[in-house]
Amino acid sequence: MKRNILLWVAAMMCLSITAGNVTVKAKLDSTQLVMGRVTALHLEIVQDQGTRGFLALEKSDTLTSMVEIADKPKADTTALGNNREQINRDLILQAFDSGLYVLPPVAYIVGRDTFESNPLSLKVLPVPVDTTKDIIGIKPVEPVPFKLFDWVPDWMADYWWAWLLALLLVAGALYYYFKWYRHGRNPLRPEKKRLPPYDEAMINLEALKKRQLWQNGQEKEYFTGLTDILRVYIDRRFGINAVEMTSTEIVHTLKQRNETRAVNEQLSMILEMADIVKFAAVRPLADDNEMAYQRAVNFVEQTKPVVENPEEKEVRP
Repeated sequence: MKRNILLWVAAMMCLSITAGNVTVKAKLDSTQLVMGRVTALHLEIVQDQGTRGFLALEKSDTLTSMVEIADKPKADTTALGNNREQINRDLILQAFDSGLYVLPPVAYIVGRDTFESNPLSLKVLPVPVDTTKDIIGIKPVEPVPFKLFDWVPDWMADYWWAWLLALLLVAGALYYYFKWYRHGRNPLRPEKKRLPPYDEAMINLEALKKRQLWQNGQEKEYFTGLTDILRVYIDRRFGINAVEMTSTEIVHTLKQRNETRAVNEQLSMILEMADIVKFAAVRPLADDNEMAYQRAVNFVEQTKPVVENPEEKEVRP
């Protein structure tokens, strides 16, 4: 009686579990495995064609707590005839601890029905070690070299190129602002060629005269425009930052130059009259206004650059 029971149990372990029209059978390439190596678990699923099912462990990476699923190759389907088909599916198993492990049945789910394969056993053998030999080839532990990216968060290390591009864009924007935009210049737009200081000053003086500011009671605006024209001219002509200097500083600076010493008195009178009109609210006479304009013209005329045209001498043989 006992012998018959044992034979029946052994037969049931080898037979696949059949339910309905689906059968699932499992077998191993090898029932013994050395730690760290792999073996294949072959699944044979026979079903009616068109049946849709899936393995319960499709998204799992372990078969048991001690046996891992290292890989899941693509399934292969073969037609058997009579509207039947066979699906061959392999699971690559791997274990890292020695022992005898019972592999549970693999469940195959079709709709609301579950079909299980036969259970299997896998013996994992330890790696053989020759204890009679000395252990060689072990290197001393070396310090880990410092790497910046090891300390950088993953979200920064993965997108380092984007951070570098953003940094370059910010640097370019700052350079453009301080180099060009701050000074009212645009490198993408060509600047118009500016007139020489003398020509620009004479044109501006003539335009100021045509506005007839002092004739209409705007003496303050008239002298402000007159002195502004002279300050810009002095700045461009002599390289003196007259725009940011006081009247006294301008006169004192021009006294030190031989080319302006002779006309410095005329400029001094213009600036002195302008300061009185702008800050003391004094209304000058018409002659004073005309005289200030004429002195400004004289100052520009007498300080304009002298263009030398050396005579070319012909050398005759």
